[in-house]
Amino acid sequence: MLTSLDITDYGLVAHLDIEFQGGMTAITGETGAGKSLVIDALGMALGDRGDTDRIRAGTERCEIAARFDLAANGPATAWLDAQDYPLERECLLRRVFTRDGRSRGYINGRTATMQQLQELGDLLIDIHSQHEHQSLLRRETHARLVDDFGGHGALLGAVAEASRAWHQCDARLRGLEGDRDQAGARRELLAFQLTELDRLAPVAGELDALEREHRLLASVGQVLDGCRELLALGGDGEGATDVGALLYRAAQLAGELVERGAGLEACRELLDTARIQVEEALREAAACAAAIEADPARLQAVEERLDTCYRLARRHQVPPATLAELHGRLRDELETLDHPELGLAALRAERERLAAVYADTAAALSRARQEAAATLSGLVNARLAELGLGAAQLAIDLGARPGADPHPGGAETLELLIATNPGQPPRPLARVASGGELSRISLAIQVVAAEKTRVPAMVFDEVDVGIGGATAAVVGQLLRRLGAGGQVIAITHLPQVASYAHHHLAVSKHTSGDGASTALQTLGANERVDELARMLGGARITAKTLAHARDLLAQAAHG
Repeated sequence: MLTSLDITDYGLVAHLDIEFQGGMTAITGETGAGKSLVIDALGMALGDRGDTDRIRAGTERCEIAARFDLAANGPATAWLDAQDYPLERECLLRRVFTRDGRSRGYINGRTATMQQLQELGDLLIDIHSQHEHQSLLRRETHARLVDDFGGHGALLGAVAEASRAWHQCDARLRGLEGDRDQAGARRELLAFQLTELDRLAPVAGELDALEREHRLLASVGQVLDGCRELLALGGDGEGATDVGALLYRAAQLAGELVERGAGLEACRELLDTARIQVEEALREAAACAAAIEADPARLQAVEERLDTCYRLARRHQVPPATLAELHGRLRDELETLDHPELGLAALRAERERLAAVYADTAAALSRARQEAAATLSGLVNARLAELGLGAAQLAIDLGARPGADPHPGGAETLELLIATNPGQPPRPLARVASGGELSRISLAIQVVAAEKTRVPAMVFDEVDVGIGGATAAVVGQLLRRLGAGGQVIAITHLPQVASYAHHHLAVSKHTSGDGASTALQTLGANERVDELARMLGGARITAKTLAHARDLLAQAAHG
């Protein structure tokens, strides 16, 4: 979970050090005090695009540091290990942004790209924005919503790869069928390229062997000197210490001590083993020295072959180790051009095979989408009932994608439909839902997605816009329930939602002759009553609003 956020010279903040805890934390404050500034700063630490306008006036740079506890986050720990970052119980993400537009990122003290900050951030925390409901009006986001919920990443990758392979084959086939002049020019180029590769005759896997042989031949003198020094240490050199003789004597002494009752049996066996291993090592060094000899002609031949490999690899813009694969591929392409009818038939057959592969993978994705759509819509509808939209029913329509060619997004399009009254057919969200309904539908979807996510920390930035009354209390209950299993940070303007938080932070703005600044305070029990009363009644806090605030807290504690 997020344990702390340190903000320096960002927006209206000179310096702010915020400590977070598990469970649900509410962040409240008057409009314009800077509640969303906390989330904006957190986004900067997670690799969001920087804006020089957010650097505090009169300063040249801002800095944000976010610290996370990784005790229960295996995916984030695995990512750090795979990227060779230090593994610790806590992870520190730091971002420095200067007024000249330069940006630097750090993970556990080591430099990181913005992409790395974003990748790790996706494993650490989910941020749900108050504007997410607007994306529901765009049909292109609906498939992503279902695929994220269903965890279809691997299936989507397979479908996209199958589509790419089909289109690549189709392009080659169309090229052969349509442009004979271009085919002739291509044939000449291939013939020239193959002449060079034929002379080289690259062999798969030979590059590593050539490089090892080159290193050995180029350093024969040093290798021989090293082997001789090894042998000298073993006793073959004049005046050297005989390691084998010393170990033999040591084992003999240990044996004599054992005969006198000392418990050194294991010591004697270890010394015997060490002596045998030393003798074997020295024999190996001697064999190596005997087998090595300087061979300038072979060294020159190896260097020339390596040079040719590197030069051709640069020319063809491929890794040197793949030259053999390239050689075979170009030979096959030239064979196709020399015998166009055979090539056309083979490409047509390959295109059919790839179409079948795509059909199979797309069908698997379609089945997974149908299952995920049914589950998602059922869970969202249950949440809609809790949020005061019991008559509304969300449906997810999977329609055939127009066009016959394989599409990287799958064989169908997805669209969210809603029926707000019984007996009405579901219709697109943009045509049916009002602003208030849309915000509640978005919140229901976000809560369902959050319940399924493996990311232990979640931020909800004023997702309760357009909601009030009894529905607001339900929102608070849902967020508190999510927080019970991890960490939820909710920026809210509703006292009914804030009352359900386990912890409460209040943001305030102070104005002086030097300008404005934002501060944040952790509220105790009495301060929390005052803040809820302010949210209920505005600037004028009365005994009635204080009593109402206490009542909200009491209801939340038993809710």
